[in-house]
Amino acid sequence: MLRANFQVSEEQAAFYRENGFVQIDDLLSPEELAELREYMDETMNYQGGRSMQTDQAGGAYFKVLNQRVNTWRDHGGMAKFVLGERFADVGKQLTGYEGIRLFHDHALLKMPGDSKVTPWHQDRPYWPMNEMNAFSIWVALDDVDENNGCMMFVPKSQRIRNLKGVDLVTPEDIFGQDGAKDVDRNTAVICRMKAGSATFHDGMTFHFAHANKTDKPRRALAIVFMADGTTYSGAGHVITDGLGLEKGEALGGGLMPKLA
Repeated sequence: MLRANFQVSEEQAAFYRENGFVQIDDLLSPEELAELREYMDETMNYQGGRSMQTDQAGGAYFKVLNQRVNTWRDHGGMAKFVLGERFADVGKQLTGYEGIRLFHDHALLKMPGDSKVTPWHQDRPYWPMNEMNAFSIWVALDDVDENNGCMMFVPKSQRIRNLKGVDLVTPEDIFGQDGAKDVDRNTAVICRMKAGSATFHDGMTFHFAHANKTDKPRRALAIVFMADGTTYSGAGHVITDGLGLEKGEALGGGLMPKLA
């Protein structure tokens, strides 16, 4: 297990709660980073299993993201990082939630070649949850900047509610939706990072990723966490479909364990 031994500062926690995101540098040691890179490469080349590939090479979504969901269910090495205490514990420190559960992980590769941007969106509209207390960590496995798909966030946009989910392949402009027209995209913060660093962002925070203009994949591991006690909205989702959950039931169990 990845032990919890990383302390965030009061300034970082305050920044996260005010702005809906924060960058945490050097969250992984060089040795841990090398290990996670090896595990992710093995996972992305694996066919079958219990994780899910969202699109195949040549597909429209693949050009936005080569994504594999719940890698921890196929690879013990990925499980070491996804289910380890450190990431969830840092999230607990930032949010102040009493308990943190896993919703799912996803390996995110922006492939070289015909790469597309990940358009401005909020994550929360896609998740089958009643409450507004889910968030993500995004761990860079490669150095990232505007040339290969680094992230951008609009500060304080986590306060915007009741927007529709954006289609990441043929998106509408989220800033044109009612309720978002006063949000200034020009305030967006570009998060250039060294590999082994990470961002945390609230599920409602507007974010965007640049296209990959280089000749190598841009690798990242994202994990969606939620406060313990988060309840099921009844909406369809690949993680909850088929689990027999009742609307209003607390999300949990062996596939969504409490980690911090």
